Amino acid sequence: MAKKERTIIDNFFLFLKGLSMGAANKVPGVSGGTVSFVFGFYEEMIYSFRKINYKAFLLLINGRFKSFYNYVNGDFLLLIFGGSLFSYFSVSLVLDYLLDKYELFVWSFFFGLILGSIYHISKDFNDWRTRNIVSMCIGITLGVAISFMNPATENDNLWFVFLCGIIGVSGMTLPGLSGSFILILMGNYVLLLVDSVTVLYKTIIDVFTGDFSFMDDAETVRYLKIIATFTGGSAFGLVFTSHILGYVLKHWHQIVTAAIIGFITGSLGIVWPWKTAVYKTLNGVVLIDAKGNEVVENYTRYFPDFSQTQTWTAVFFILVGIGVILLIDKFGKQKQNG
Repeated sequence: MAKKERTIIDNFFLFLKGLSMGAANKVPGVSGGTVSFVFGFYEEMIYSFRKINYKAFLLLINGRFKSFYNYVNGDFLLLIFGGSLFSYFSVSLVLDYLLDKYELFVWSFFFGLILGSIYHISKDFNDWRTRNIVSMCIGITLGVAISFMNPATENDNLWFVFLCGIIGVSGMTLPGLSGSFILILMGNYVLLLVDSVTVLYKTIIDVFTGDFSFMDDAETVRYLKIIATFTGGSAFGLVFTSHILGYVLKHWHQIVTAAIIGFITGSLGIVWPWKTAVYKTLNGVVLIDAKGNEVVENYTRYFPDFSQTQTWTAVFFILVGIGVILLIDKFGKQKQNG
């Protein structure tokens, strides 16, 4: 894949795409990989991750920083991850508020986005050979199975945390697979994406104010070890899975695309808007996270009552979500046609 020359406008929109992917990665049930697939930068992202290899390492240790930057497609990675990181402290905070106040409508919007994404990805897929149909069915089955799995209990063993990083980051590289939801199933969503991040944020503030007393606090050091191990696992997972995906996309592109379509379709159950939270308990007491919120273990899904106004409002937001993808599709066609 040749490196693309981008204008300032292209870079701005790429940053916005990273922003969208970052927000999606934080929401359980929504896949950042789906966002990258729909927005058209999925294959370049996989290609860029694959460039983080032995040759890149040699360039880095030999001090050839500019060559390293160009080799790994640095402009692209900086914009995508810059947008994702910025999202964590901006868009995702707004998303947290909206999920707290308007949960049904937010899930309805996401449901519409994913419905539209299935159309967007599959509309140009015309290779319906038996192997591709089988691949799609396997993807659907896996997506449905993951949707209804019961979560495990929290585990702070550092080897397990490292594994969580590898598997959790898959939401960025595998469209349809929500890394956040996988962490819920592994029992470590609150530990890794709430408690540890809260401690890290406080520690960063302490460092900038010259307060290093956290180094004597065993609990703070424990959380810092956990977040460092999780970050290491995530970095390893990004590079490792990207090399595998790059290879299979190159050799079995249609089969993989069919599996992705199926997987995204099967994952619709995760973002079904009409559901009631089942909260995690310990000895009959509902667990509370670091933000004072009740910890959700899973959901009980139900069919909506169409005699209620809020049901029709939710349907409206589903249509809005579909409409957003259709607009993206239209914009993409206009850009291709020049």
